[in-house]
Amino acid sequence: MPQRPTFVFETTTAALWAEEVAEAHAIPAELVPAPAAARANCDLALITVAERASGLEQALTGEGVTFRRWRGAPEPTTSGGTDS
Repeated sequence: MPQRPTFVFETTTAALWAEEVAEAHAIPAELVPAPAAARANCDLALITVAERASGLEQALTGEGVTFRRWRGAPEPTTSGGTDS
């Protein structure tokens, strides 16, 4: 399943504001727990559908909401080498 566009925030206030901005612009969005790998200070993230992600990004920027678009991170790798 493809990852949905995810926006993370440094404060809960910013996350709640972002949800309001999305609603005001009729952009479908949902507050969800922030991915641990995103290392955001806020435990909330906002997800949307791929087709509306750039519109949401523009709306948040235009309203002055501080956010970071999180695109995921590669899974950590473990060394498969042998000790000599």
